[in-house]
Amino acid sequence: MDNQYAKEQESLEKEIQELKTNIASLEKNYKSSDKFISLIDKYENFDTLTVTMLNEFVKKILVHERDRKGSTQTTQQVEIFFNFVGKYVPPHFKEENLTIKEQEELRRKEERKDRLHQNYIRRRDRGKVAKEYEQAKERKKAEIAAMNNALREEDIARGVFVPVSTLPKAEPKVAEKVA
Repeated sequence: MDNQYAKEQESLEKEIQELKTNIASLEKNYKSSDKFISLIDKYENFDTLTVTMLNEFVKKILVHERDRKGSTQTTQQVEIFFNFVGKYVPPHFKEENLTIKEQEELRRKEERKDRLHQNYIRRRDRGKVAKEYEQAKERKKAEIAAMNNALREEDIARGVFVPVSTLPKAEPKVAEKVA
């Protein structure tokens, strides 16, 4: 009987510890929710969202790497953690029940993305991505230079800009010493 009593006493002590832990957790959550509600009450009516307000509401934002490199239509996971609340998941981000037709369409899109991603990887491995990048960079530089030249020509025509090459040539003057 002593043995049974000791086992029962031990199980009750474990249960008490678990209940105390749960109570502490609930109290902490209650305090956090009170702080969050008071923060919401503080900014109940506002016209513009300021940096200070964002800093008070948001604890951190984690932006994960894209699912597929080189793809224009890919997903990227962003996690927002609010002060006193934790991670926020919008309700429309939860699982949806798709019809068979929608599932098939989604599967085809994913297969296409996978093919495009594999093509990107092959081009990257052959060095074509770097060449394409350099070509795009050169095109952009040429566009900017053409735009700058057009602006310069406009400014010259209006008399706002005078090229140094059109100024009269003059010899540099030697400074005189002041005694």
